[in-house]
Amino acid sequence: MKVADLPPRSAEPPLTPAERQQRLAHLLGRPYRTLRLSWHAELSMLSVHLRVKPIQCYSLAAMTELQFVFDDVTANPGLVRHFVMASDVPRVFNFGGDLALFVLLARSRDLESLKMYGRRCIDLIWWLETAADRGVLTAGLVQGDSLGGGLENLLPLHRVICERSVNAGFPEVLFNLFPGMGAWSFISRKAGIAVANEMILSGRLYTAEELQARGLVDQVVNDGEGEAALEQAVRAVDPRWRGTINALRARRMAAPISYESLVEIVDHWAETALGLTDRDLRLMERLARAQIRKVGGADDGAIEEIKRIELESAWQVQRPASSALSGLQTTLPN
Repeated sequence: MKVADLPPRSAEPPLTPAERQQRLAHLLGRPYRTLRLSWHAELSMLSVHLRVKPIQCYSLAAMTELQFVFDDVTANPGLVRHFVMASDVPRVFNFGGDLALFVLLARSRDLESLKMYGRRCIDLIWWLETAADRGVLTAGLVQGDSLGGGLENLLPLHRVICERSVNAGFPEVLFNLFPGMGAWSFISRKAGIAVANEMILSGRLYTAEELQARGLVDQVVNDGEGEAALEQAVRAVDPRWRGTINALRARRMAAPISYESLVEIVDHWAETALGLTDRDLRLMERLARAQIRKVGGADDGAIEEIKRIELESAWQVQRPASSALSGLQTTLPN
């Protein structure tokens, strides 16, 4: 059954202390390379901190691990009441889409893999959009810059707290692409189509205060105060958890966004990526290199191989020697 076709949620019997401990141990015990999980027992709050290398973005490897977390939460109703997304990378929340992978796939004309990547993004966005149907309140703690898909990821969350130095935006138009993982739909619902047009078509960055003024961020705090503000916000809503859950379900009924519409947009995004020029792809490469430098640098020569491995793992099959990817040259020049 597709997530889009979830049946009405029925009441779940409460977990016994022993069951709760067993399920929690399983959820927290998985070995992750790109995530760090933390648990706040009093609030039943699960925090997921991304730490993706060499670039803090939604790589295929990171999305696979995030899906494991989402599946575990779904499989254990009543265990997690509050879900938080955060970052372990200083000054960066998330750079969004995997630009290095996009360049590889665009140059090789691999539409099938571009669509696969986009649909994996949509699956994660959709889980966050429908979290209230699972009895989970969601929040984002943003302590660093967020671009493209990193900002899109925040839009369906129930509450977003930003530290004051944060900058965020959608740079895709600068290389003749557009954010394809929900930006148009979620910004239009939260702030109106005029704000969506402004933010997506300008390509500029916005401060935390500007995002709050547009209704995309709920609270702005001074740098270093984000964690305390988040816990305070969760504590404030927890006594009203049941009422808030039901109110958020009603909000989705009043302003629905369908899974099918998100898939249609992301497929259009993938097809558009095949029309990018060499100039566009070089701009994407430059941005990817800048992102690597911001998080401490990496061996650029390793990037292509990392992306090849992640792609093959995502498809769960070994690419044949005749694959378009096999003939690619390194796309991140010195």
